[in-house]
Amino acid sequence: MAFSPAPPVRGMLFDIEGTTSSVSFVYEVLFPYARQHLAAFLKEYWNHPDTQAACELVAKDAGYTSLDAWTLDDSDTAQHEAVTAVLLDQMDRDVKATGLKAIHGLVWEAGHASGELRAHVYEEVADCLRAWKDAGIDLRIYSSGSIKAQHLFFGHSAAGNLLPLFSGHYDTTTGPKREQASYAAIATAFGIPAGELLFFSDVVEELDAARSAGWQTVLVVRPGNAPVADGHGHPVIADFTEIRVVS
Repeated sequence: MAFSPAPPVRGMLFDIEGTTSSVSFVYEVLFPYARQHLAAFLKEYWNHPDTQAACELVAKDAGYTSLDAWTLDDSDTAQHEAVTAVLLDQMDRDVKATGLKAIHGLVWEAGHASGELRAHVYEEVADCLRAWKDAGIDLRIYSSGSIKAQHLFFGHSAAGNLLPLFSGHYDTTTGPKREQASYAAIATAFGIPAGELLFFSDVVEELDAARSAGWQTVLVVRPGNAPVADGHGHPVIADFTEIRVVS
């Protein structure tokens, strides 16, 4: 069903999974790839500064002050095994931990660099984003995946490099996606009144949080997305071509 948000719409914020890209790609391709390559990646790149910085985040997520404080044995092997065990457990429980997301980004970076990974985007997404960008709308991304992972995703998509279309990226370091304060902070970063911003997501609780911060919202219902109960009160679209933006 076509939806015309209240004019003017000067900024758009997009979730990734189930919105610009299929949930199945993330869960059936990206996450299994990270799990399969995790141990080998940590072993090969353990001493790289980016890996060490990410592992420090993992240690803090696990309740320790630092990586060195984590294990009595501070050898690389002991720390490598401790980090791997915690990350695999977090993956099993689908924990949205900052350290895990940072490690995911590094593993996926290696996969994109090798050509093994190309991110899925829905067929109409690239053309719609380009049209909105050409119309002067500020486009940005907000995902539980790290900003680094977002850059990799849109920089190596099946539709080509889409990164130049976006002027901002936000992750859990900004705040939880289901809290009003996160959207208030992002509106401030846009420098645009919240009422002139439109948030796209497949998760009602995220849309509720954005709406409570004064944003306009739209629920994206894609094949394979989780069912949504009636009565949520958000406009619904099946794909981006259903948005009618009036300047």
